[in-house]
Amino acid sequence: MNHVRSLMRPAGRRAAAVLLAAAALYAVPYSTLRLPGVFDGPLDSPGVLQLLAVCLLFAGLALSYDLLFGHTGIMSFGHGLFVTGGMYVTTILVNHAGYGLVPAALAGLGVGLAAALVLGSVALRVDGIGFAMVTLAFGQAVSLLVVSGSPALTGGEQGQTLNAGAVPAALSGVRNTANLYWLALGYLAVCAAVLWWLTTSVPGRVMRAVKENERRVEVLGLNPYLFKLLAFVVAGLLATGGGVVYLLLLGGATPVVAGSDFTLGLLVMVVLGGAGRRWGVVAGAVLYAYADQSLTRLSGSASVAALPGALRGPLQQPLFLLGVCFVAVVFFLPGGLATLPARLRASKTRVGHGVRTRNGRRAQRAGSRHSGLSADASATQPRSPIRRSAPQAGPNVLPGHNAASSTGAAEEGVTPHG
Repeated sequence: MNHVRSLMRPAGRRAAAVLLAAAALYAVPYSTLRLPGVFDGPLDSPGVLQLLAVCLLFAGLALSYDLLFGHTGIMSFGHGLFVTGGMYVTTILVNHAGYGLVPAALAGLGVGLAAALVLGSVALRVDGIGFAMVTLAFGQAVSLLVVSGSPALTGGEQGQTLNAGAVPAALSGVRNTANLYWLALGYLAVCAAVLWWLTTSVPGRVMRAVKENERRVEVLGLNPYLFKLLAFVVAGLLATGGGVVYLLLLGGATPVVAGSDFTLGLLVMVVLGGAGRRWGVVAGAVLYAYADQSLTRLSGSASVAALPGALRGPLQQPLFLLGVCFVAVVFFLPGGLATLPARLRASKTRVGHGVRTRNGRRAQRAGSRHSGLSADASATQPRSPIRRSAPQAGPNVLPGHNAASSTGAAEEGVTPHG
């Protein structure tokens, strides 16, 4: 009974909703449901599972970036370098050093942790635009190193394919796409759990206070630098793990993740969903990743190629279409997708209030008309020619007694009968 009551509380309802969503996502590879117009095949097909796995991966990466931007107020343009580190360190150790996948992935996580500590210690000495420029400079340096530094190790602009012999059989091949989907789902669950644990703890509350008013945190005797460094390191470590998962999904390392466009994409996902709101960030990332894949196919379709040149040019640019969608969402939903339920409830309340107000006004007008008709009816009603005389004041006079005797009896304190 107590368990049922706990589920009825807001926290219990949220936990139940999360568990139901996790169970539904876990069961997707077992479903043969078709969604025409959304996916090209059933949900259990390898192509659909691959697309969904990418969406879940980017949802986890967006949560790691939201820890910086949404909860601590730090705008970094170098978040992609941690994804690059996890992806390329693992690939290089597997392909060129003969490491197994698990030791190489752990080494990649260690490199990402060290890079986050070093970069955070340096970049967080400055605030605002200065911090953004420092992280952008580090990100561009890593991008140049990957593309032009040592093509024999990194593969240059073409990237490098991961040695298939080092990948476990359960994570390779089209038949095992469901396992990759579950791997991406597990990564998202880890990111969500870490973010929930950190943001609901005391350090997370201090991070939120740093975002709101860093000077006030200093006045309280706390060091904002340490809490910002903690957020930066945790976010960097989560992003490094995302790089390892992305490597397995793609089957190799790609220099695309090292560019500043990749980090800007994460920023757009966070803003699209609602900065600082976990489920909104997840929704924004899934929507962005799905739209990116779908609009890429749309831009190369025959229907777009048959359009006039004035329309064909913009529609053949997926980034243009994504930009239009982003501007539309920001314009109509300034707080992101996370504010949509509250806006719908407020709109429903306004509509209900408007209906009640209109009904009240109609009733008031009907009452006014009814009162007017009653007044007109009373004004036009004919009066009786016999005028009633008003009752005379004074004591009652009984038959057989005159007024004087009654008055005198009253003055003597004797009743008229006696």
